[in-house]
Formats: sequence, C-alpha cells, structure tokens
Amino acid sequence: MTGDPQLGSDIEWRVSTSPVPYRAALEEMAARNASIAAGEARELVWLLEHPPVYTAGTSATRAELLDPRFEVVDAGRGGRYTYHGPGQRVGYVLIDLRKRARDVRGFVHALEGWVIDTLADFGVESFRSEGRIGIWTQDIDGREAKIGAIGVRIRKWVTMHGFSVNIAPNLAHFSGIVPCGIDEFGVTSLQRLGRDVSLAAWDAAMLARAGAFLAALDRPCPPDQTCPVSPQPPEFPA
Repeated sequence: MTGDPQLGSDIEWRVSTSPVPYRAALEEMAARNASIAAGEARELVWLLEHPPVYTAGTSATRAELLDPRFEVVDAGRGGRYTYHGPGQRVGYVLIDLRKRARDVRGFVHALEGWVIDTLADFGVESFRSEGRIGIWTQDIDGREAKIGAIGVRIRKWVTMHGFSVNIAPNLAHFSGIVPCGIDEFGVTSLQRLGRDVSLAAWDAAMLARAGAFLAALDRPCPPDQTCPVSPQPPEFPA
C-alpha cells in the first residue's frame, strides 16, 4: 500500500505487484467502500492485475458466455461480460462523491477521460462511442476496437469498480465471451498497436493525470446532457 502527494492525504494510491484473485478483490473493495461511506477510511485508487477470469455485470446474459474456460464471477457492477487477466491493467476507483458534485454521469465521463488522456500519452488516439460503453480506438486493420472497459457501481455515493485497459493481454482469451455484449467489434491492446508499454509506465502516466481526473469530479455535467456519451450505469443505489 502506498500513498502519493499528488493525490493529497485523503486518497490512497495502491499498486499490487502480484495478481489478485477476483473474488478476493471484490471482498476487499466492498469492505473499503463501506468504510469510506462510514468516514472510517480514505478514498482509494487501486491498480492491479487479475488471474484469468470472466466477470458478469448486472446486464449480462447467458448467451454472451460462449466458452467459460475460466472462472465466471458475478461482479455486481453495471455492464455485461468482461475478461480480466495478466497484461491488463485494472483500476478500482473508490471515490466519495458526497465530497464532490454528486454526479454519477460526470464520474463516468471523468473516468473515461482519464483513460483516454493517458492512452494519448502513449500515442494512441482513443474515444467514446455513442451507445457503446468503453474506450475505443482504431485497430491495425482500420476497424474500431475496444481497448478499455468501464464498469461502475455506487453505494451510498461511494464508487466501486472502475476501468480496465488492455496493455499486453492474451487477446484470444476474450473469445470466450461477447465483450460487453458487442459482437460486431473486436478488442485490441497497446501491444497489438505496436506500443511497448510496461505496467509501471502506464501507472506513472495515470498518476500524472490523476489531479485532472479529480478536478473534473467537482464539475457536474451540464444540464443539456452533453457531458457523457456513454449511458448512465444501471446500478445507482445512492
């Protein structure tokens, strides 16, 4: 566990150097969420890898689980099926929105922007796409492909889950599911796009942009709803 002065004293920046089993991470995240909501713990940004696992969001359907070659876990977040595994950076972001703009859509938009801006630091142009949750880019074949996933849940105004970014995972492992329920587009990674990026380099780039991400949470989405293009997360028990 580490903290970082760029985030201030109220937020812990944690990087796990060994893969963390998904169920263990869920349990720890739920406990930390409750502690933050009770005012007993600091907010947390937790960067980690998981052993290979398929996770099911609240909108997942059995037909989208094509080949359950890995453990399948109900995640409790919004969204559908997602793969996590080595070579993918997962970020769990536990933020108390009561201290900020209390804007769920704004939080999702800021989270997407944090990933998009960090990808740009490595020369990858990425974007949101209307009606499709996640972070998208142009693949080596010229088609759009997903390079990052977003899935969140909020309990008592404290966020859970967060994002995943494909640094250098085994992309064949995604073929066991329909990622996020979208079968007409593929997945890609920084490695496939020709970027040799270590997890440590990715983490450092994210940390450098963390201040801008946090500042964005103080600004609610404008009333014309132009802030996020992605739909609001389906689970919002405030």
